[in-house]
Amino acid sequence: MRLLRIGPVGGERPAALDREDRLLDLSGLVSDIDGAWLAGDGTERVRAAVEAGELPELDPPARIGPPIARPGKVVCIGLNYSDHAEETHAEKPAEPVLFMKAPNTVIGPNDEVLIPRGSSKTDWEVELAVVIGRTARYVEDEAAALRCVAGYAISNDVSEREFQLERGGTWDKGKSCETFNPLGPWLVTADEIPDPQQLALRLWVNGDLRQQSSTKNMIFTVARLVHYVSQFMVLEPGDVINTGTPAGVALGQPDPKPYLRAGDVLELEIDGLGRQRQVVGQA
Repeated sequence: MRLLRIGPVGGERPAALDREDRLLDLSGLVSDIDGAWLAGDGTERVRAAVEAGELPELDPPARIGPPIARPGKVVCIGLNYSDHAEETHAEKPAEPVLFMKAPNTVIGPNDEVLIPRGSSKTDWEVELAVVIGRTARYVEDEAAALRCVAGYAISNDVSEREFQLERGGTWDKGKSCETFNPLGPWLVTADEIPDPQQLALRLWVNGDLRQQSSTKNMIFTVARLVHYVSQFMVLEPGDVINTGTPAGVALGQPDPKPYLRAGDVLELEIDGLGRQRQVVGQA
C-alpha cells in the first residue's frame, strides 16, 4: 500500500493511493497514520478496504504532509555509501555512524526548506527512509530486523555543514534546523518493496542532476542497520531511520561549493517511492 497524509499543517488526514492512483479517504478507518496505528492491526483492515474499493475518493490535495505523524525519533546513518565517504575525505566506517535528528524537522515532501539564519553551507542529501512498524529491542538477527519495518519513504536529510562540522560538538546541530527533513510523499508498505537494496535514487538542484545511485551501494544494508541500531536504543513504531546518502552533495564538490541559496529548487525521487519537490527559502 501507499499511505499518505494530506491537508494543511497540523490538520492532515490519512489517505491511500490504490493501484490506479486514485486517492482514497482513510479517515473513516483510522484517525491518523502514526506509530500507535502501525503497531496495531489496522493496516490489514485498511488494505482490505482499499482492495475492495469500499473507500470514498478524494480530490487532488493542495498539500501532502509527511506520511507519518510526528515520529518519536529520527535516527540517521552517516557515511553509508563508499563514494560519499570518499568525496568528503572520510574513512569508510567499520560500524554504522549514528546521529539523531530532531523529530520536528520532519515536513511534507513539497514544503519549503528554510536556510537557517547565519547559514552559508546548507546542503542536500537524498536518502531512503525506513519507518519502524513494531518495537525493535535487541533484535536477534537481520531477518527479524526486517520484520520490524513497516515501510519505506523518500527523505531529504538537509544539512548545514558549518554547524555540523566546524562549530564543535556533535553533528546534531547541523542536522536539526527547522524544515531539515522533508519526508514522503508516501509510506510504501514493506510488502511492496521486496528488496530495499535495489532502489535507484536521484536528486536534482535547479534541474541539474547532482546525485544518482542505488541502495545496492550501501555499506550497511537496511536489515543490518535496524539490527545494529536496536542494540543501542529501542526503536518504536513510527520511528524513522535515514539510511545515508550517496555522492553528489555540495560538500563534496570543488570550491566554490554550490550550497543552497533562497530560490533554489530541489527535486528527489526513489524508484517506487514517488517524488519530492522543495523550493528553498530563508528563515
